[in-house]
Amino acid sequence: MSDSFMIAARVPMTRQGFEQWLDAPIDPGAISNPGEMFRGWYWDGKEVTDEWRQVAKETTPRRYFASRVAQDAAPGQVTVIVHRDGALEVYLLHFGYQRWDVHTALTLLAGTAAYTDSPQSLVMFWAETGGNLFKPDDDGWLAVLSVGDHGARFVTEADLTATVAGLRPAEQLFFDLIERLSEEEEAWDEESGAPFPTTATRDEAFVDPAFR
Repeated sequence: MSDSFMIAARVPMTRQGFEQWLDAPIDPGAISNPGEMFRGWYWDGKEVTDEWRQVAKETTPRRYFASRVAQDAAPGQVTVIVHRDGALEVYLLHFGYQRWDVHTALTLLAGTAAYTDSPQSLVMFWAETGGNLFKPDDDGWLAVLSVGDHGARFVTEADLTATVAGLRPAEQLFFDLIERLSEEEEAWDEESGAPFPTTATRDEAFVDPAFR
């Protein structure tokens, strides 16, 4: 199993809907069946018990995702989150199964159900060292969260063809960000004692201005 855990989603919504979602308080009960997170996928049979206690109790999407891209953000995460072409696009990397962040992010994305234009969008969770998407029929997907007019719930099976295709632009943004970070790291004099001076993680190409 890879040590890079990924979350990605493309949820159609207007800019107005996006702005409303930004300041909506987190709802710990937004996912109707959290205990079935892994059912039907690679970790089928893995118990989900204490994991869902590790969720931020008082936050909003704006506050949470802004903290991930802040200048003093803790290491171990990479964040792409933009609103473009009539949709929220998210592509997140966590080094290790950071339960608090993974479950908080999934819960906040579940909240998009109240603001989306689509009857159903799928939020993907998987582990992959390179950070890339799997093929739709790959057996390595860890969980799939369905959000839409039915609310938000984990599903045990789904045709992922259209979802994976729709996530390719966000995947490309993620790799563009990784390339920028690599270039900045090469130019950084680590022995100087100065902190890593990245600007890429807050660039509006990768992070909506609402989070900066």
